[in-house]
Amino acid sequence: MSKSIFALFCAAALVAATSPLVAQEKKVEELTAEEKAERDARKDCKVAICAAFHNRRPGPDITCTVLKSWRKEQLGKFVEKAKVAWPWGRVVCTTNIALKRDQLIKAMTEPKLEAQFDTQAVRCEVEREKDGPAEIKFDFKPKITFEGGKAVKATLNWGKIDAPALVKGAMWTATATDNTFNVLQSTVVEDINDFIGPKCDEVKADWQGK
Repeated sequence: MSKSIFALFCAAALVAATSPLVAQEKKVEELTAEEKAERDARKDCKVAICAAFHNRRPGPDITCTVLKSWRKEQLGKFVEKAKVAWPWGRVVCTTNIALKRDQLIKAMTEPKLEAQFDTQAVRCEVEREKDGPAEIKFDFKPKITFEGGKAVKATLNWGKIDAPALVKGAMWTATATDNTFNVLQSTVVEDINDFIGPKCDEVKADWQGK
């Protein structure tokens, strides 16, 4: 998702707007051809979200479908924050991002805003060496607090999980830990601010003045 949104918010999208499994790009040693294709496919969504944040003009809400794959080592570093291990392989996730434009604009213009985002549903395929691929589905309903145009607090509010027993058990432990102790907050906040700043700057020519 990166670690979290393109957060959550393409997956940033904001929150990584906004989830760990739908989050923005973090630098890895080298992107594969498949990862580069995924990144390019997410560009229009990224531009739309950045335009809302920075141009702050009225218009339709933002909806887009995002595909993001995660390497085993990326997932391992992420879930260890919730005190669990990731024993499986790569994960490929798809989510339909839905963001209200006026909410993104207010996040950048109001002195303080507690933004409750709609429930985001995610479907993933997990590679497993012995049992073959497994499908998992989960949702979360992020709440992000902004001050002065920056995220300062974040809760993901994980919901239902549909997955094979072993995978579900690991995910339930991680999400329950996060729901209780909010261990992923710093990661999500960092991802959102990185998206609004440096990541949007990467496509500034595409959204500036539009």
